Amino acid sequence: QVQLVESGGGLVQAGGSLRLSCAASGRTFSSLAIGWFRQVPGKERDIVAAMKWSSGSTYYTDSVKGRFTISRDSAKNTVTLQMNSLKPEDTAVYYCAARPFIYTIRAGDYAYWGQGTQVTVSS
Repeated sequence: QVQLVESGGGLVQAGGSLRLSCAASGRTFSSLAIGWFRQVPGKERDIVAAMKWSSGSTYYTDSVKGRFTISRDSAKNTVTLQMNSLKPEDTAVYYCAARPFIYTIRAGDYAYWGQGTQVTVSS
């Protein structure tokens, strides 16, 4: 079993930055892939970024490329999503998720989820 806990959400003005963290317990990230997803009311949970922990390979959805960075901290067993140049359309609940080995972009492929953290970007 893997327990995931997100932190770092909040309210920020457009153009600002936030840093989200996802801490794992129960199992290390070393054999997992991590995805960051976001969801707004009435819409599906969409991929934002993902990382295969063992290789460090990453994926970003087009709308966040150049603004968001996913990274890992092996010592702390955490994955971080650095979000810069935030836009009002980035407002959503952000979730981290984990699945074995290889990341995918489909939320349904991930077995483990955090509780979510709200990110609100004001214009």
